[in-house]
Amino acid sequence: QVQLVESGGGLVQAGDSLRLSCAASRGTLTSYVMGWFRQAPGKEREFVAHTSRSGGMKSYVDSVKGRFTISRDNAKNTVYLQMNSLKPEDTAVYYCAATNGIYHDSTWYQMKERYDYWGQGTQVTVSS
Repeated sequence: QVQLVESGGGLVQAGDSLRLSCAASRGTLTSYVMGWFRQAPGKEREFVAHTSRSGGMKSYVDSVKGRFTISRDNAKNTVYLQMNSLKPEDTAVYYCAATNGIYHDSTWYQMKERYDYWGQGTQVTVSS
């Protein structure tokens, strides 16, 4: 049982940076593998990044590799998504998610169906 709250979204210009935060308002994130997903208007929810319980293993969708970094601070019960060199195509609502999954390869955590808990989302808009 965990409740997630995203924050840090906003309106920025192409090339700018944002850091999104996902905090547990209830429960602890230590028990969960965490992921970030995004959804643009009229499109399906898309995997962005995931991190293991310890933060030692991570994966990203190809379109954000080298620009985005997922991290977690279990002492603060928070997961972050640092987004650099933002592009207009990054515009979407970004969602934080948690799953109980264990002993799976990275591809398993890249499917939205694997996640049990979701935040409300935070809007990121990148203008050109």
